[in-house]
Amino acid sequence: MTMTNNTPRFDRSDLHPYQLRCIDHIIKNPYCGLFLDMGLGKTISTLTAIDYLMYSDLDIQKVLVVAPKQVIATVWTDEIEKWSHVNHLRAVKIVGSPVKRTSALQEKADIYLISRDNYAWLCALYGGRNLPFDMLVFDEISSFKSAKTIRFKAAKRARPGVKRVVGLTGTPAPNSLIDLWAPMYLIDMGDRLEKNITRYRDKYFKPDYSGFGYNLVPGADKLIHEKIKDICISMSAEDYLNMPDKIFNFIKLDFGPQLRKQYADFEKQNILHLFYEDSEVEISAVNAASLSNKLLQFSNGAVYDDDKNYHVVHDLKLDALEDIVEDANGEPMIVVYQYRHDLERIQKRLARFNPRRVTSEQDIRDWNNGEIQILLAHPASMGHGLNLQQGGHIITWFGLTWSLELFMQMIARVYRQGQKYPVIINILMMAGTHDEDVRKAIEEKDVKQEALLAAVKARVLKYIDDFKYY
Repeated sequence: MTMTNNTPRFDRSDLHPYQLRCIDHIIKNPYCGLFLDMGLGKTISTLTAIDYLMYSDLDIQKVLVVAPKQVIATVWTDEIEKWSHVNHLRAVKIVGSPVKRTSALQEKADIYLISRDNYAWLCALYGGRNLPFDMLVFDEISSFKSAKTIRFKAAKRARPGVKRVVGLTGTPAPNSLIDLWAPMYLIDMGDRLEKNITRYRDKYFKPDYSGFGYNLVPGADKLIHEKIKDICISMSAEDYLNMPDKIFNFIKLDFGPQLRKQYADFEKQNILHLFYEDSEVEISAVNAASLSNKLLQFSNGAVYDDDKNYHVVHDLKLDALEDIVEDANGEPMIVVYQYRHDLERIQKRLARFNPRRVTSEQDIRDWNNGEIQILLAHPASMGHGLNLQQGGHIITWFGLTWSLELFMQMIARVYRQGQKYPVIINILMMAGTHDEDVRKAIEEKDVKQEALLAAVKARVLKYIDDFKYY
């Protein structure tokens, strides 16, 4: 379908057969999950089902979509504008101050969009379980994976009052199948994977050797998948789309003798501090997680002290990043950073390229229109739902994240349906450092808490002779 600006570019005939299957799945199952790989069109499939249920079947009247902030800002309204057969649907964003959010709820609409951060507020506004919606869509339902969070508790209480529920995600349990219980509970209220997480863990898992996590009982993964397959569709992009290549380019950088010794001393000093609390260390790590952060910061080139000031220790990654940008010869690129000092130093080094961060819907549109050469992104704020495939096909990670979910979701902003070129993923790494521990964990899809602890323990063991009581 060819249209002018500000009019739909696609119609129902452009839907893929697998999307028609997903639409039928939503219509036939009052509560269900679409666990579709990034880029397979979860949003338009859901919108098409909503349109049928609302205007053909007359089964629903008002839909609430709960999603990450950036998804609320652009994704759903953009999809409605893009497709002619759902272009008549009216969507209202419940954003801003409590007064503005309350006012938005009074507007007449088919679909109401609210961020997951404001969902608990909405539930409280209606007494916990009396939401005025007959269909609830959790976009990126994996973000409800912790049963301890306020957002999950609010969603759990409100769940019985909603007639239809759809859970959307590309990564339902990115780190461990332990994470699957809470999202599935919001879909079927525990009918398939037990009524509480304790019974779920006892049935399918056993404590691991470290005591910090759980391992699957042999064969339990198959049992879990069998339990949920009647209401959950799972699809991989490679199986359904003719996707371009995805090329990982691990760029190993060397400290050189002096910096290598400085890193080793820094690592040992902080590890010693874990065991000797009275040790006087100017920049300290107080537990394994903070030690991991300190080591990754050092690898990136700067380290925070206890007063939140950062100290530059090297520019090796900045130098490499600048070379990558220059070699790209003007090709747009997303640069992924982890720490505030990464952002500030990258902005300064690449100033002549006018780098921009996503701070508004217009920034996303400008990127997709080819008006931004360097887009700076933090995976936690850019990891879910955004469609960035039109603006470029190169991603450079300045530093890695322990979160496999954020890693996969960030790449999927570019490597998704509509991408026309091979996606190049550059990853800057300092050889012989904690960077390599994170890379290994991601490659092995072993990014549970015990993986981080095991990596730190391995580094501790290098200094075993210093710990007489270890």
